[in-house]
Amino acid sequence: MKFSLLLADEIQADWVTSFLPILRYILFFLVIACSIIIIITVLMQSNTSSGGDPITGIQESYYTKNKGATRDGKLKIITIVCSSIILVSVIVYFITEIFNKTA
Repeated sequence: MKFSLLLADEIQADWVTSFLPILRYILFFLVIACSIIIIITVLMQSNTSSGGDPITGIQESYYTKNKGATRDGKLKIITIVCSSIILVSVIVYFITEIFNKTA
């Protein structure tokens, strides 16, 4: 018995077979859009050092404590969110492929 048959019934509803290809196209374009956004945000981020000053050894300042409110902090959050969207979209895409092969 195939593993994919354990995930889905042998007889699927009509809306499932018509909706899955549309969902895969949406997920594909979502991955492409998030990839472009990640490329742009990474290129816009400034270069960061290891976080400490090699001469004085000071590692924490007001700027580093409130880094999330700066431009680089916002770009980092956008990068993390888009990466998470890509991860979830790819997983859902391949799950829909499994259900499509059983139809």
